[in-house]
Amino acid sequence: MVNNAKLRPLYLAKILYELTDEEHCLSTNQLIDILQEKYGITSYRTTIASDIELLKQYGMDIQSVKSQSIMYNMVSREFDLPELKLLIDAVASSKFITEKKSRELVGKLSKLASNIQADELKRNVMPEGRIKSGNENIYYIVDTVNTAINNKKQLSFQYFSFNVRKQKKAKHNGEMYIFSPYYLIWNGDYYYTVGYSEKHNGIGSFRLDRIIKTPTILEKEAIKMPTDFNINKYINTSFRMYNSKTESVELICDNSVMDAIIDRFGEDVQTYANDMQTFRAMVDVSVNHVFFGWVFGFAGKVKIKSPKEVKDQYYIMLEAAK
Repeated sequence: MVNNAKLRPLYLAKILYELTDEEHCLSTNQLIDILQEKYGITSYRTTIASDIELLKQYGMDIQSVKSQSIMYNMVSREFDLPELKLLIDAVASSKFITEKKSRELVGKLSKLASNIQADELKRNVMPEGRIKSGNENIYYIVDTVNTAINNKKQLSFQYFSFNVRKQKKAKHNGEMYIFSPYYLIWNGDYYYTVGYSEKHNGIGSFRLDRIIKTPTILEKEAIKMPTDFNINKYINTSFRMYNSKTESVELICDNSVMDAIIDRFGEDVQTYANDMQTFRAMVDVSVNHVFFGWVFGFAGKVKIKSPKEVKDQYYIMLEAAK
């Protein structure tokens, strides 16, 4: 490589970024040797010191440690090691990100630490049997939906489901869904978009990894969001973002499940004493099989009291499951 003094500070920054951290330093002589051997750039003690000072002025947090010789290391970075570990765990565990994209993202995140710290970023948190999405377009779908939201435009896309042969089949014979997106939601380990759906003639949601190809952003302005629409309420009343009718439901709950009720509906959920062992909870929920499955999961510690129609639907589902 041609010896270019103008490039020397850049390569010096690269060396310090990759090979040093809070616990690992390089001496002036080591920096001189690496610049020469790896990049073919000649340097001296005086040039190393002046380049380090230049990088400090630029904003890099480089520490000079005096021992038998002056040692240098990169003290802080954009992300601390615990923050990177947390991000890597989230990426590796996310179901909506494919296995291939997870590996690519983890690799990029690892490069934000020193090469030495990268070994510590080899995580062991991957949940056993974690099912990952197979939709490689998910990045572009999320980005396109976000762009449409920012520009208040409608989207068109096809949606798929799996048939009994585990083949992807476009729903409604490939019909194009016209949708005005308002929000992107990460719910139940999947990405959804919430907005006005012409198909449902009202507010609806779609799981992004079930969208076929990247959606098309239309020139047509998005349908305005209803003034009384509350996204937090919508999320709290929806179970796995299924589109279904919202009902006010009264639950009779064992005192031991208060934590679970608050986790599901928030601390503002209306609760009242029922007897010494139970309490009543008044909740707005999207009534569907997912909600009924949630109730059933408490093994009798949560019961539906009213309305009668919802209670009857629950009994019908239980009978059908026999």
